[in-house]
Amino acid sequence: MQYKDYYAILGVTKNAPEKDVKSAYRKLARRWHPDANPKNPKEAEEKFKEISEAYEVLGDPEKRKKYDVLGPNWQQAAQQAEQQRRYRTTGDGQEFDFDFGEGGPSGFSDFFDMFFSGVGRRQTTQRSGIARRGQDLETTIELNLRDAYQGGTKAVSLQIEDVCPRCHGTGTEGRHLCPQCHGTGRILTNKHFEVTIPKGIREGQRIRLAGQGGAGSNGGPNGDLHLIVQLHDDPTFKRKGDDLYVDLPVSIYDLVLGGEVDVPTLSGEVAMTIPAGTQNNRLLRLHGRGMPQVKGKGSGDQYVRLIGQLPQDLSDKEKKLFRELSNLRNGKP
Repeated sequence: MQYKDYYAILGVTKNAPEKDVKSAYRKLARRWHPDANPKNPKEAEEKFKEISEAYEVLGDPEKRKKYDVLGPNWQQAAQQAEQQRRYRTTGDGQEFDFDFGEGGPSGFSDFFDMFFSGVGRRQTTQRSGIARRGQDLETTIELNLRDAYQGGTKAVSLQIEDVCPRCHGTGTEGRHLCPQCHGTGRILTNKHFEVTIPKGIREGQRIRLAGQGGAGSNGGPNGDLHLIVQLHDDPTFKRKGDDLYVDLPVSIYDLVLGGEVDVPTLSGEVAMTIPAGTQNNRLLRLHGRGMPQVKGKGSGDQYVRLIGQLPQDLSDKEKKLFRELSNLRNGKP
């Protein structure tokens, strides 16, 4: 990440008063506005963004103060901030990596996003005294098929990025970087939840935890935390909508003569009758043995694919009987 010398970009000294900073910005903005440079709009656009970024910081007393404090320590602060961005959440003994960025795209450089994106918005809110709702956050929650079938509660622990309580999001304490957030204005807070899993929930659906997102400011409410469901593949069952599919090995005698077999379902084994003369790979339906319908009544169905298994290591007598059966079927004496 490249350090940005905002004073050099605007062509002012470090102790330039606010009016000189504003004057320099206006002059450069008029000069490099894309509309004023039709022959080279791309270069003008990049230059205009750079000028705007510099003024976004130097034109705000709190941001400028933080920028001045960073000084030669900016690289160390950047490394510490980047380490905080990667963290681990745990749920029911399983660990999942998540990477929460520094907020939405600002159009500015990585350097700006690392140290100023979002912080400025909080500071403006604090100065204006307007209560603002906190940011909505989202992460994933990983479930297996049985979790989705049974529903219920699931313990989840994760780290939420929040405003630093020591510097209140400014990133500075006095004339120094905040020792708790290392200048980022944010910290990671451990939180533990008992999440209610609706029966039959599907891949990609969201579970909303109201008020568990980013902290509000000036008395504003917290944002919400959205958990996006990711379902693990099941070794036995395949899910299609609310229906389940399972392959069941059976003997060829059950297919030919019919019979009763035990079939696995997510609620336990059930008995199923195979009609005589059933073809290999035929699907039989178990009504209501699929996934529960979210916010609905009833459940999907379970489809059982019958996979005929040929007998192995036939004895001489068995081979003789199969030959006799073959001859009988072919009309041979």
